[in-house]
This record gives sequence, C-alpha cells and structure tokens, in this order.
Amino acid sequence: MINQVTLVGRLTKDPELKTTTDGTPVTQVTLAVSRNFRNHNGEIEADFVLCTLWRKAAENTAQYCRKGSVVGVTGRLHTRNYEKEGKRVYITEVVGEQIRFLGAKPHAENPSPSPSPVPSQTQSPIPEPSEKKEEVPVGS
Repeated sequence: MINQVTLVGRLTKDPELKTTTDGTPVTQVTLAVSRNFRNHNGEIEADFVLCTLWRKAAENTAQYCRKGSVVGVTGRLHTRNYEKEGKRVYITEVVGEQIRFLGAKPHAENPSPSPSPVPSQTQSPIPEPSEKKEEVPVGS
C-alpha cells in the first residue's frame, strides 16, 4: 500500500513547540495550500492541512519559521480519534517525514536569537518515535 503526501504551502500561524510527557519535541502546524484552479468568482481558494512534526524537525520549524513561511512537507496521511466532553473527535493529519524551508528567512519585528543563520533550503528528516506517541488534540 502507498500512503505518501507532499505539500507546499504557507504556515497559517507561528509554530508552537511542545513536548510529550516523555520529553519528545512535537509541533503541529497548519499549511495553507493553494488549489490549482479558480472558483466560480475567479478566486483561488486554499485548503488548510494539519501537519504534525516530531523531534529535530519540530524544533527547527519552531525556531526558524513564522506565520507566512513557505515550507514543503512530505509525509503520510494519518487518522486518529479521541473523546472530548463525551463526544468523539476525529482528526486527519499529515505526519511529516521531511520538511524543507523553501522561502527566505522571514524578517520579524522581534526576531528570536538564533545561534547561526539558516540556509534558504533546509531538510530535516523526521524519525518516528519508537515508543507509543502521546495523543496531541488539535487546538490544545
């Protein structure tokens, strides 16, 4: 079976780095991916795709990317569900296996200090955690 997804889009907000209970870094980002056709009003719409990044890729993304950064993500489609307030919540997301930073480093008004400059293209492989991952609900 084949389960492979490749997306290029812009981050809809600044990435927020979190850690699981066992200390594994993780970040969830939403990519705005433009469609390749126009709607009936002549406008190009976008799809908003949830992507989960683990370990070093999560750390690098949180450190070097901001809202509007252009990134490419290759990964696999993953579905999961959990219960919240007595209701079943279903999530479809891309679990990133590689991420590339495609745009120039954004010039922020309050840039965070970084130890070294980041090249315009960075590739970070994302190894899967060997142990069971903690469920990270959307919006938490």
